Amino acid sequence: MTDVRVIIQRDSEREERVVTTGTTAGALFEGERSVIAARVAGQLKDLAYEIAEGDEVEPVEISSPDGLDILRHSTAHVMAQAVQELFPEAKLGIGPPVRDGFYYDFDVAEPFTPDDLKLIEKKMQQIQKQGQRFSRRVTNDEDAREELADEPYKLELIGLKGSAAEAAEGASAEVGAGELTIYDNLDAKSGELCWKDLCRGPHLPTTRAIPAFKLMRSAAAYWRGSEKNKQLQRIYGTAWPTKDELKAYLEFLAEAEKRDHRKLGAELDLFSIPEELGSGLAVFHPKGGVVRKVMEDYARRRHEESGYEFVNTPHISKEQLFETSGHLPNYAEAMFPPLEFDGQNYRLKAMNCPMHNLIFKARGRSYRELPLRLFEFGTVYRYEKSGVVHGLTRARGFTQDDSHIYCTKEQMADELDNLLTFVLNLLRDYGLNDFYLELSTREEGNSKFIGEPEEWEEATQALREAAGKQGLELVMDPGGAAYYGPKISVQAKDAIGRTWQMSTLQVDFQQPKRFGLEYTAADGSRQQPVMLHRALFGSIERFFAVLLEHYAGAFPAWLAPVQAVGIPIGDTHVPYLEEFAAEAKKKGLRIEVDSSSDRMQKKIRNAQKAKVPFMIIAGDEDVSAGAVSFRYRDGSQKNGVPQNEAVAELLDAVERRA
Repeated sequence: MTDVRVIIQRDSEREERVVTTGTTAGALFEGERSVIAARVAGQLKDLAYEIAEGDEVEPVEISSPDGLDILRHSTAHVMAQAVQELFPEAKLGIGPPVRDGFYYDFDVAEPFTPDDLKLIEKKMQQIQKQGQRFSRRVTNDEDAREELADEPYKLELIGLKGSAAEAAEGASAEVGAGELTIYDNLDAKSGELCWKDLCRGPHLPTTRAIPAFKLMRSAAAYWRGSEKNKQLQRIYGTAWPTKDELKAYLEFLAEAEKRDHRKLGAELDLFSIPEELGSGLAVFHPKGGVVRKVMEDYARRRHEESGYEFVNTPHISKEQLFETSGHLPNYAEAMFPPLEFDGQNYRLKAMNCPMHNLIFKARGRSYRELPLRLFEFGTVYRYEKSGVVHGLTRARGFTQDDSHIYCTKEQMADELDNLLTFVLNLLRDYGLNDFYLELSTREEGNSKFIGEPEEWEEATQALREAAGKQGLELVMDPGGAAYYGPKISVQAKDAIGRTWQMSTLQVDFQQPKRFGLEYTAADGSRQQPVMLHRALFGSIERFFAVLLEHYAGAFPAWLAPVQAVGIPIGDTHVPYLEEFAAEAKKKGLRIEVDSSSDRMQKKIRNAQKAKVPFMIIAGDEDVSAGAVSFRYRDGSQKNGVPQNEAVAELLDAVERRA
């Protein structure tokens, strides 16, 4: 036995320790139950990894991002083992960790049923209690093919070892760019093989180290994400470091389900997506139309106050326009196929910026006009695949609140600062207050990005400086920029902590160059403007859905389609409330009177179900006093409010955006 020196790294602390050869990473952290793996020289390793001379070792705790991935990938293996024990003919696809959980794909004769999932989960619990040991074993292509001869999808992965496409599809959890490895699940007592899978790891030490899990649902999924391949059955699950965290996550999902904008849209009669129109194409009903109009009217007013000029552009264009802008070469998959007539190809508009460039170019421009801020509620059409279309949040037809600002380089810094402040304040007006910023940049060597590196650096630095002035967390997104320039996106958290991408702000030196945009500078020279792309909501439809879920359908009074409903105690009180409603409507309030034959308590329940902010109740005492009674959403009540004071209270709630 010889001594081995090792460095243990914990955050900013470094500890040098001398151990004997054969010491494992697990032995270094013995007694630390939260440690489930180790990072050695930047690489994740199982706790069974034997320490080598000079290793720098960092503990990986189960609650860390890497620890959660390891927990969930290990649970995916347990699920796959359970499936093959219950369904011996099942063939294995891939089983990576994903956000908040994991999945595994299987080739089976029949789709899994809810009862199947219950059986699989019960079998998983048995495997978990057995404490089977995850054991890593290095192999080679030839031996692996012989060993996995009955697993056709694993054989295909061996041939694709290390490819970027497979990494994107999740197979990097199965095969790595380096050694080819198989993980054996070994019986805790006898050491006999219970199950095995092609996998690069790492994994938990044993199945007993899985604290809490649950299977969620099953769905169809094409092998390797291609519609050209066979359709497999995918089982989704989730796993957490504690049972309390699992419980909290399931409660969160239940709350999110109650807030689903598609469900609320139908219940509140706001919008629908008719089959006759097609997936991703919504129609807004009268009540939804009211909410949308209020959103747009307020945004329009704020833009007018900030010096924006409103424009309109058509829904279709000659294809060449999008060649010039660079969208067609870089964005064709997201555009609908061409329409051919008059001997030319036309395209449905997928973005507004090329047409705004034509407005700028329509006549000569002077530096005195800059910054020129163009704004449009422009409807665009994106060819989203059916698998990703999701209600209003991922649609095929939607209206962007799109702005393009043309300015000089000298104006760029102030304009970016003002733009970011403007969008954040406007989002706050709609009730969103918890933000961070994401800066998406160019990926070196990627041919998708056009323009010179120096231009990208200048644009990126300008965005970075603008972001720094907001005092918000800035998260980097390498490679996530648009093909023409870097962008800042505002990430907002809703009422239950989910993050939504909201406004985007991009600096573009490329489109002005491609369109030959120029202005006359103070010295008489012709200069190229900087183009700033800015969408506040992203799309009206998506923002509508976010607000609907954020408020769980209970919009604040200023956004509510019906702000108050009059509820008469008896039929004789209907005319009195109708007179009150008429006066309120003159002030711009949206108020209705329920004159139906329902009993009063049923009318109250109907108003509560419709999530109306205020109920205005009137009976004999109210009529004789020239007053009304308020009933609020929380069930509280205020009686005997004079009519003029009642209208004033409603107006105040609307004006304050309470």
